[in-house]
Amino acid sequence: MTAEYLAPQRMRPAFLVVLLTLVPLLFAAPARAADPLISQGRPATASSAESAAMGAAAAAVDGNTGTRWSSAFSDPQWIQVDLGATATITQVTLQWEAAYAQSFQLQVSADASAWTTVYSTTTGTGGTQTLAVTGSGRYVRLTGTVRATAYGYSLFEFQVFGTVGGGTTCGTTNAALNRTATASSAENAATGASAAVDGNAGTRWSSAFSDPQWIQVDLGSSQTVCRVILQWEAAYATAFQVQLSGNGTTWTTVHSTTTGTGGTQTLTVTGTGRYVRVNGTARATAYGYSLWEFGVNTTGGGTDPGPVEPTDPFNPNFGPNVNVFDPSTSTATIQNRLNTLFTQQETNQFGPQRYAVLFKPGTYTADVNLGFFTQVAGLGMSPDDVNLNGHVRAEAFWMGGNATQNFWRSAENLSVTLPAGVQVERWAVSQAAPYRRMHLRGGGNQIQLWNGGDGWSSGGFMADTKIDGQVVSGSQQQWYSRNSEFGSWAGSVWNMVFQGVAGAPPNHFPNPSHTVIATTPTVREKPFLYVTGSGEYRVFVPALRANSTGTTWFGKTPAGSSISLSDFFVVRPGATAAQINTALAAGKNLLVTPGTHRINETIRVTRPDTVVLGLGLATFLPENGIVAMTVADVAGVKVAGIMFDAGPVNSPVLMEVGPAGSSANNAANPISLHDVFFRIGGAGVAKATNTLTVNSDYVIGDHMWLWRADHGDGVGWTVNTADTGLTVNGDNVTMYGLFVEHYQKYQTVWNGNGGRTYFYQNEMPYDPPNQGAWMNGSTRGYAAYKVADSVTTHEAYGLGSYCVFFGDPSVVGERAFEVPNRAGVRFTNMVIVSLGGVGTINRVINNVGGPANSTTQIVYLTGYP
Repeated sequence: MTAEYLAPQRMRPAFLVVLLTLVPLLFAAPARAADPLISQGRPATASSAESAAMGAAAAAVDGNTGTRWSSAFSDPQWIQVDLGATATITQVTLQWEAAYAQSFQLQVSADASAWTTVYSTTTGTGGTQTLAVTGSGRYVRLTGTVRATAYGYSLFEFQVFGTVGGGTTCGTTNAALNRTATASSAENAATGASAAVDGNAGTRWSSAFSDPQWIQVDLGSSQTVCRVILQWEAAYATAFQVQLSGNGTTWTTVHSTTTGTGGTQTLTVTGTGRYVRVNGTARATAYGYSLWEFGVNTTGGGTDPGPVEPTDPFNPNFGPNVNVFDPSTSTATIQNRLNTLFTQQETNQFGPQRYAVLFKPGTYTADVNLGFFTQVAGLGMSPDDVNLNGHVRAEAFWMGGNATQNFWRSAENLSVTLPAGVQVERWAVSQAAPYRRMHLRGGGNQIQLWNGGDGWSSGGFMADTKIDGQVVSGSQQQWYSRNSEFGSWAGSVWNMVFQGVAGAPPNHFPNPSHTVIATTPTVREKPFLYVTGSGEYRVFVPALRANSTGTTWFGKTPAGSSISLSDFFVVRPGATAAQINTALAAGKNLLVTPGTHRINETIRVTRPDTVVLGLGLATFLPENGIVAMTVADVAGVKVAGIMFDAGPVNSPVLMEVGPAGSSANNAANPISLHDVFFRIGGAGVAKATNTLTVNSDYVIGDHMWLWRADHGDGVGWTVNTADTGLTVNGDNVTMYGLFVEHYQKYQTVWNGNGGRTYFYQNEMPYDPPNQGAWMNGSTRGYAAYKVADSVTTHEAYGLGSYCVFFGDPSVVGERAFEVPNRAGVRFTNMVIVSLGGVGTINRVINNVGGPANSTTQIVYLTGYP
């Protein structure tokens, strides 16, 4: 809006502002002396703010009646405060500015996801409202649904009174959230028991239309249960019992009623058990029993994570797994550390260790040979600000030259000058090994993407990179290059895709198998850490580019924005999920340092433009079957350099971008995911039904690997179970460099319109024990890439799907790609391969092309339809 338009709407005479401030205070009821104010100074967030200069949520909990939160001029809007720990809440005082709520609710929550209403009105009076309430929770929210004026909602102060509970109080963390739930029956496939413990009030369990019926949840261990919250749909129980059990067989009733009211019932109970059951014996309607949510609170649930630790941007504490070198560091010291890391990590494919080696601007002499879970990166604004005389390389000697397991390592933001007389650099890698924002100097040099004369490599990624000389792919089987500048390219095996690359070979498919796309329609590069000339650490967020070619930095000034590290919470080993969420709620970004970070609650990213940046392939491992991370349907969130490792208890999904039903138009500032990797099994038993679900529109995926492990520990058809890798429900979602492997049903399911994929690499599951174990109804196996029948527009370029059915070579996958037959759905340049002729993919796409089998191992198709 223009200033001329805003001025008459919001300017008020000064005396009126003062009067509106003072009058409520003159007539305000005093706070209850017995219950202290517990919200002041705590982290606060809101659905919106009127402007950058006016309306921050923190202004309503700062104790200053001269500042205020004010929302956008629309309904509904909300403001919430994080009390830091579970609290018993007895009073809320609202000091309204003139723009008040006519209708609003006060709500409490254990996790800022599932909410219980403790006060509701449609006749709000404005002024100062002192409201007696009864409830408990860590989070308190005011949700305004009808405004009294044409302006937004505006609060001078939002005050919560009560007592913060200790270890013996009834917590409000939902112990049932995302735990294993079962039921006596389900009305249909969409209303199973898990829908009542997913934290989503838009999904539900519903039973068969008969009595009795039950639903139960396994808390994972024996716990003292103090409260059960039942959020009924219209089909509720008039008679039911809440029961506890230590073994899921013998039950003790802790609550019983024959006069159930439906709605939301918060029931105080006392008992101990691992299993909690609601046993319905009489229905209120002719339908079954139906619960939106089934929540369980336990004694001591919820702890105070303490204040958010500040970050000194000039001297940050990166923890024990980050080495930062400057030009004054001796060459011997640097090389000794690099050698130690490589010796430890060369074969450490499934260990929990993670490391980052960072170089401040300057010139160094070093041989950087990268093993597993190691990142090397420069700290300049340009790759040319840090020059390594030597190597930044990935070799495969540990497997006799076979680089097909050279995963999980990265080189970023550096320039490399090879030693005198040496003309070859090797980057022999497969998945999850980005070579990003790099500069290999010397027009006569080359970078080899395999071990150089022996072995194989199978899938890699290069972006925002300049290679002065030649890229030689050799036996590299597939590769995706985006927005880079090459002197030249030589080589091809199955599927080489070039997009926005200066110096790409001519478009030609299948022999050589070069797919060349001239420009990249909409992309932003990965955020990166750098150091200014004054010594301040900052994170640079590259700008969104449209129809781009070449790098963001060579011969030009990078476009984007810069954020001081003081605006980041540094997640070091030992940080808790509660501390991480407190920092996010306080408006902080996250810099996640190397390590395997075990989390016992979902990391919730809710603020627009939040940056979550990982170093050294920092890994989140969710415990007790929780969802590892959710991203709200808000603009501009960037998640980069993060790996998600499934745990032994099944998670319904590891990461969710936008809740179900998301519809925000974030085209101008999309959510983007960069170098985000997922693993299910390999390091041990791990399970997740779905891996990544994208519900938001206009999301960008920039190099993703979703992997159900085919080797390592905890691997087997019934051991590391995982249905689907990627599910896209949002519209206009774009994936650049998508790798999805070994899932047990569809590898990728695309339900949204306007989707685009540039380069797709897939391997079907290796381990179906027989054809009967891998059937989609009457169809043999599942497609690697499924576009829903309802989709009208979708594009995909450069796709490969491969099979090697070691469990039973007679197994057949009916087709690699399954799509609706519509003019708006177009697939360009596909290949299917039967690796070594072990197993069969019968068709390339729908009923066209193929088979690939022991007789004809490689089949190409240039287009469909």
